[in-house]
Amino acid sequence: MVRPYREVKILFRDGLGENSEFAGYHPAVNLTYFVFVIGITMFSTNPLFLTASFAAAWIYSVILRGKKAVRTNILFMIPVMVVMTLINTFFTHNGSTVLFYVNTNRITLEALVYGFAASVILSAVIIWFTCFNTVMTSDKFIYLFGRTWPVFGLLLSMTFRFIGLLKNRYREISDGQKCMGRDAGKSFMMKARQITKEISILISWSLEASIETADSMEARGYGLKGRTFFSLFRFTAKDRAVMIWTVIFGGISLAGCILKKTVMYYYPSLEFPQPDMMTAVTLTAFVLLIFIPVIIDIYGEIKWKRSESEI
Repeated sequence: MVRPYREVKILFRDGLGENSEFAGYHPAVNLTYFVFVIGITMFSTNPLFLTASFAAAWIYSVILRGKKAVRTNILFMIPVMVVMTLINTFFTHNGSTVLFYVNTNRITLEALVYGFAASVILSAVIIWFTCFNTVMTSDKFIYLFGRTWPVFGLLLSMTFRFIGLLKNRYREISDGQKCMGRDAGKSFMMKARQITKEISILISWSLEASIETADSMEARGYGLKGRTFFSLFRFTAKDRAVMIWTVIFGGISLAGCILKKTVMYYYPSLEFPQPDMMTAVTLTAFVLLIFIPVIIDIYGEIKWKRSESEI
């Protein structure tokens, strides 16, 4: 029998994508989870909560997208974190602990630490949104909002769909231009001119496709009263159990966030939060919340592989 750690290594090499166990749960469960996690992460400045959210976002993005997520996170997130930290350090002069002076401007420890914390918040939220975009497919948005807010549901579905679609279309346009002998060349002006042309083609293509999508949905009667709906989604006992745990852990974390147990103050001096029972309960609930899909996907894939090996 294959050992569990080897199963995990083999399975997550390319990522699970939309076929992950958690992505197979009811759309309401997926949406509730991401609303809690992303919302609480955005309003948390406590280093413990930020570290937990950032680590869970990295782990789950690797589970969903494999090695590609590692490369994307490193190439994009590290420069963003460095730039944000430096900008806040050199352009914000609040704080009582002076590290050194640049001309007459104070460079403080508080500005440096806060800049790094803000960059971690932004990076974690962006990674969570990449996971959200993988799990919450277009049909799930249509299912959740198609009856109550049909225009809003269609707009959300098209918006998140365009994130990956624009990237693929730009690659197709660029390859087509190269095949036609219209390479960017070596000079900066030629490259800029060619990139501008390709972006112009991409915008025209995307606008035309959006109009065609809107006309197609209107022709099918989307959003009309009395229109029937068909969906494969069913709220099962498994979905109910995960929803209950998500709401419990998310509710406790949200209550702690409202009570400012997820907050740390950086100005005028660093004030590390005093540990108390409510902070410990909030942190425990938040950690259990953010690792729900990680546990579900790892357990589901190991169970699936073991069942395959027994056939």
